[in-house]
Amino acid sequence: MKKLFLIPILFAATFAQAQTQFYNKVKIEFQKTSYVHAYMKDVEPDWYERAKEWAPKELVSFHDFIGDNAKSIYKPGRETDPPKNLFMPMSNKNIVYNDYTTGTTIAQKPVFEETFLMQDSIPKIKWQLTADTRTIAGFDCRKAVGILDDSVGVIAYYTDELMIQGGPEGITGLPGMILGLSVPRLHAVWLATKVEVFDVNMSAVTPATKGKKVNRATMMQSLDKVLRQWGTYGGRMITMFEI
Repeated sequence: MKKLFLIPILFAATFAQAQTQFYNKVKIEFQKTSYVHAYMKDVEPDWYERAKEWAPKELVSFHDFIGDNAKSIYKPGRETDPPKNLFMPMSNKNIVYNDYTTGTTIAQKPVFEETFLMQDSIPKIKWQLTADTRTIAGFDCRKAVGILDDSVGVIAYYTDELMIQGGPEGITGLPGMILGLSVPRLHAVWLATKVEVFDVNMSAVTPATKGKKVNRATMMQSLDKVLRQWGTYGGRMITMFEI
C-alpha cells in the first residue's frame, strides 16, 4: 500500500519538473527607480534641505538587457520624460558589455562632460544565498545578498530558469539571471518588467567603442579627484560609479 501511495506523489513531482522550462537566451526590460530625496538626504542632509522643494522625489528610467551564457549587453532603453531640476549624475546612460567566456567587461560611462570607456575584468561579488523567494515578471526568484568591492552591499533576486549569469549594470555571479536588484547605498532598485525568451536577436550584443579608455582603478581615481572638489558629499557620490 505504501508503494501505491507514493506513485501519485512521484508522478506529480516528475510532472512539475517537466513543466519547468529553462532558457539560455533572453531580452529583458528593466525599470530602475532611483529614490532621489532619500539619496540626497543620506549623502548630505544640508543639501537635501535646500533642494527637497524642487528636486524630484524619485527618478524612473528603463534599460534593456540582451544576452546568453557567452555575452550580454545592458544599455538605455525606452525614453522617459527628462528629469527637471536634477543636476546630479544618476548613471542612467551606462552601456555595459560582458564577455562571460573571458571574464571581461567593457563599460561606457558618461560622467558630466567626460565619457569613460572602462575595460577590465568582470567585478567579483561575494554572494550569500538565502531561502527567501519572490516572483518577478512571472519567474520564481531566490534572494541573494552580496558585497561588491568589500564595501557596497547589493541585494538580488535571480532565477535559474534563465541560464545567464548576468544582471542589470553588469552585476553577475549567481546561478541564474538577476531579475531584481537593490543597492541600498544608492537608494536604487531595478526590476524586470518584461522578459522575452524566443527569437532573441543577439546582433546588438557588441561593446561600445567611444570614450576615454581606462581600467576600473584609473577611472575611479579620476572620478574621486573630481568629486572631492565638491566637498564631503562629492566624495560620497563615488559609489554611484562603482556599480
